[in-house]
Amino acid sequence: QVQLVESGGGSVQAGGSLRLSCAAPGRTFGNYAMGWFRQAPGKEREFVAVISRTGGLTYYADSVKGRFTISRDNAKNTVYLQMNSLKPEDAAVYYCAAGREYSRDYARYDSWGQGTQVTVSS
Repeated sequence: QVQLVESGGGSVQAGGSLRLSCAAPGRTFGNYAMGWFRQAPGKEREFVAVISRTGGLTYYADSVKGRFTISRDNAKNTVYLQMNSLKPEDAAVYYCAAGREYSRDYARYDSWGQGTQVTVSS
């Protein structure tokens, strides 16, 4: 497992932008695919985006495609989620996760951050 520390959440008006960061101290960051998931109150945790170990592959949920961008900097042991054109329905706690597989399935991830709150007002 790897320790993950998220930052960058906050409150924004609809149409605004936020960038989430997830730092993973240690030398093994590049061994993991990294995913972002989110969970709104009363809802299941849902997949948002995933990036492969080298950053060469990315995949997005349909609900965020074209608005969110996942990226990583393996030299800084950090993965990012740039969120543009935010909508009220994007409001949730966002979690980053590390896994051995490039996957949309949260069960494939064995390390999770503590979560960061994103609030979007209309």
